[in-house]
Amino acid sequence: MWTCPKCGRCFKNQNQDHYCGTAPQTIDEYIAAQPEEVQKYLKQVRDAIRGALPEAQEKISWSMPTYWNGHNIIHFAGFKRHIGLYPGPEAIVEFADQLKEYKTSKGAIQLPFHKPLPLKLIAEIASWCDKTGKHS
Repeated sequence: MWTCPKCGRCFKNQNQDHYCGTAPQTIDEYIAAQPEEVQKYLKQVRDAIRGALPEAQEKISWSMPTYWNGHNIIHFAGFKRHIGLYPGPEAIVEFADQLKEYKTSKGAIQLPFHKPLPLKLIAEIASWCDKTGKHS
């Protein structure tokens, strides 16, 4: 167990990413709280998802930017070396051929900063999650 020296919370993983104190209440607050070099990537992902899901509501869920339309559709988050995109496990299977160059897990995709963000693919995944109801 690791205890954060700032907030005192305990975690299974050493130096686990988390929010000390109150989580952001809006996506704007979330992005503003990230390191400056990560903010531009977060804004690009947000724009791609907003373009694909114009009717969806933006909110924070699980301390992450989330798109919601009666249910959670897709989440994203910023990390030191990548953007995490969380469309759910069915999307990972559906888009497996297009995701071969990225690290994926059961319901997550890691989009590293050293490669251009696949904004068209992000929009396609978000749209698919909304249309099929298969989401995170």
